[in-house]
Amino acid sequence: MYQKWQYWNTASRKWLWILVALGLLASIPVIADRVKTESSSKKVEIVFDYRDLTEAASYQAHPQDYLNEQLDRLKQAGVNSMAMYESTLDDFRKAGRVVTYTTQNVADLEKRLSPANENFTYVVFADKENAEALKPLIERTFTSLGINVKPWSYQGQEGVVVETSPEDAYLKPMQPDPIAMKQLRSKGFFIVPRMSDSLPYNEELTEEMLASFQQNGVKRILFEGDSVKGFTDNEKKHSLAAFAKLLNKYDIGLAAIENLKKPQAGFNRLAYDIHYNVVRLYSLSDKDSTLDVETLADRFALATKDRNIRMLYLNTAPTRSVAEAKVKDSVDNLIHSLGEPGNAVQRMEKKGFELGQAEPFQVVDSSIQRYLKMVVVLGALAFFSIMVSYFVPALTLLAFALGLVGSAGLYVLNSSLMEQGLALLAAISGPTIAMVIAVRTIRIKREQEPSPGQRLVQTLILYVQTAILSLAAVPFVIALLNSIAYSLVLNQFRGVSLLHVVPIFLAAVYIFFYRGVSIREEISKLLRTPITVLWVVVLAIIGAAGMYYLSRTGNAGTVSNTELVFRNFLENAFGVRPRNKEFLMAHPLFIAGAFLALKYRKAIYVLIIAAIGQASMVDTFAHIHSPAALSLSRGLLGLGLGLLLGIIAIVAWQVLEGCWKKWSPQLKR
Repeated sequence: MYQKWQYWNTASRKWLWILVALGLLASIPVIADRVKTESSSKKVEIVFDYRDLTEAASYQAHPQDYLNEQLDRLKQAGVNSMAMYESTLDDFRKAGRVVTYTTQNVADLEKRLSPANENFTYVVFADKENAEALKPLIERTFTSLGINVKPWSYQGQEGVVVETSPEDAYLKPMQPDPIAMKQLRSKGFFIVPRMSDSLPYNEELTEEMLASFQQNGVKRILFEGDSVKGFTDNEKKHSLAAFAKLLNKYDIGLAAIENLKKPQAGFNRLAYDIHYNVVRLYSLSDKDSTLDVETLADRFALATKDRNIRMLYLNTAPTRSVAEAKVKDSVDNLIHSLGEPGNAVQRMEKKGFELGQAEPFQVVDSSIQRYLKMVVVLGALAFFSIMVSYFVPALTLLAFALGLVGSAGLYVLNSSLMEQGLALLAAISGPTIAMVIAVRTIRIKREQEPSPGQRLVQTLILYVQTAILSLAAVPFVIALLNSIAYSLVLNQFRGVSLLHVVPIFLAAVYIFFYRGVSIREEISKLLRTPITVLWVVVLAIIGAAGMYYLSRTGNAGTVSNTELVFRNFLENAFGVRPRNKEFLMAHPLFIAGAFLALKYRKAIYVLIIAAIGQASMVDTFAHIHSPAALSLSRGLLGLGLGLLLGIIAIVAWQVLEGCWKKWSPQLKR
């Protein structure tokens, strides 16, 4: 019985490879849909924080002149939008549109006693224009909150009395300043409002606000704070669905801020309800706005090209410079990064982008994609089962059967989790199978004692074959995670850290324990091996290297200034930056290690480190927010550069080996 089971497990590998091939074929139309989706949006919107700009202007001798001058310069540099926050009475006061008084102030002005039980806010409008624009806004806002507002005037100037304390009145947000909005529109800027969730959701006022936005050409809003508008009241009022309905009615989308520590509460739900009318936004902090011009230009250009960012948000802040004895801001620095000498706008335009209001990706989702994904699922399970067969052959069919049952169960409970799980299994399986086959091939070829020329040819063939097998996992990852929610990073591919570790670990296990003899015997032999100081030192070095490797993976990794310069050089030289760990380390080590292992048995251990490159190539495509075509370019360029460095390493070894053979006898004498 056991022999029959073994036979069926061994025989099944051929059929599993057929399923893998069918899965790869089925993924092609899905990949084509994703590429079309990613090429559907090419407009980049550069947004400046208007509040920051007005604050910077307030430190100048002539604030209004400075503000107008900088607005013109920013427009010329490529900034095409201004972000406007919800206004407050305090904002209107600082802008000179109103003058506010307390009850005591008014009593003093009118030379009478202040009422003992009154602490109201008295507002006088600066002129008729401000009164016409702001009075209805103030009345609607406070009345909706149950705060009484009544007419008042002072010395012939129109005003109102808001029956709440100034401290409370100053906190209530209203629509963005309509007068400032009109001025900005006259200068050719688009408006990107920033909305908060600080007040109870009022559908009537919200619709009035969105209607006003539409009249002013607003196409996208940005949320301020930890939650989207309507989230706090959603349980009682179902306000998220109501707000989404209004956004759809007025054709207004959202902007998703990149790399927030915590996603804004309710954003994903809102994005789904507005059919993902969302674009990704890169926010440059006021602190980073003082970085050198070239660094800023690189950030802007790479954000649009490498991460599908379509909105760039710029901040500034006034700072006191003791060295120069004046108050400075970073507006000049930002202008120079966008224009000369940074030329960020020019660099973006060379990559096919154009300045304008950011547009969402037009999702291409062919009608047969659902059925193709079913074939892809079978192929991914088959890929995983083949990997299992190289380590525990008796579990091949069981792994496939359990995979089918588990996938069906996960699909019912959480289809997104099923897609991510299968994508991760396929991503791990590809590099692992590639490395296992490479090790087996080397062991077979070594017995034939090939010449140096034959070893070089066999190494190059093996290099290409291993890369193809590793990259075979990529179509499964792309097809299974082909959703706009992943591209917008509203849903993230979890467990990717395992992809950095598991293929390397499994390659090491195979190299150490699968040598054509009993695995039990190999483990027993290892356990009986005496532990020496050298072993401890080597393990400590491996552990430190492993920790460093893990610290450099993902978005949390940091780089030195020298590496940044090197990355920029690669970007400028090739138009795309390959991963350093691939072409500088892993790929050359694979070529050199395979070449040596075809002659020297212990050189096979070098391939454990080389497995990093195979896993890294697949990991590049796990960053779904990066264009698939760009990820492919990075991988192929890394393979090409790694090939050159690997051949150089082989030549250097051959020279050194020749010198050693020639001179070592003399040294021994």
